[in-house]
Amino acid sequence: MWRLDDARALVVTTDFFTPIVDDPYDYGAIAAANALSDLYAMGATPLFALNVAALPTSLPSEVVEAIIRGGAEKVLEAGAVVAGGHTVQDDEPKFGLVAVGMASVDRLLTKAGFQPGDILFLTKPLGTGVTATALKQGRADAEHVAEAVDWMKSLNANAATLALEHGARGATDITGFGFLGHAVESAKASNVRLEFYADAFPFLAGAARYAEEGFIAGGTQDNRAYFEPMVTISTGVPETVRMLLFDAQTSGGLLFGLPYADLPAVLTHADLAGVDLWPVGRVERGSGVHVNAGPWPAGSASA
Repeated sequence: MWRLDDARALVVTTDFFTPIVDDPYDYGAIAAANALSDLYAMGATPLFALNVAALPTSLPSEVVEAIIRGGAEKVLEAGAVVAGGHTVQDDEPKFGLVAVGMASVDRLLTKAGFQPGDILFLTKPLGTGVTATALKQGRADAEHVAEAVDWMKSLNANAATLALEHGARGATDITGFGFLGHAVESAKASNVRLEFYADAFPFLAGAARYAEEGFIAGGTQDNRAYFEPMVTISTGVPETVRMLLFDAQTSGGLLFGLPYADLPAVLTHADLAGVDLWPVGRVERGSGVHVNAGPWPAGSASA
């Protein structure tokens, strides 16, 4: 982030990765949505993007065109433009964006903005990592892949707008570090304790099965090895749920906090605006991250 003046801040981010789905257009669109997500997680509006591509010379031109078109049309959907980019030759395809956006200084969303008394909301289901891994091994059901692709291609724009309109200050997007990895970062940055409830989390159809069958990406295993010592997980939380909470996500949802008193208004707004929203926990005074067994206690809040 670069503060331009007292009112405006320029937010610049980049992300790219190898293909996680078979369809080249979907791959380009997912990569673009994933890169743009970092802007939405800070409350920024996308302005323009630059393509970042590493492509084999053997890749058919129609495949390259589909990847680039998928990314460009997703950027256009976000209200921005692709202003250029750079391509190099590589043995394995890689594609993504440098994304540039503008934010209001007094409405920035950051990992340091979570406040005691906030309810924590998640805006996309978890499980893209295990689904993509099962797909790579030829073991994923077509309907499960289609659902995962739809979620990964979905922009976090409307969710960010809802969060900002209700005065959110703490937010992050859920990507490669998995849900609990990003939660640990947020708890540390905000100097608070994040409490979650295992039964409150949404998961993609098929995700639990793929986790049980061992379709675990290396990034997910790294997440668990690194972050699990920093998290307290109740003994009643099933092993499958534990693994999915560390599952490395691609183009995941936003996690943001809003005051408990605003819960009815937020849920009504989300329903009217067509924004998917799941209350999954709350912010308390203290430190660390705790995952409780059972449902989220909708009738209670803690400050």
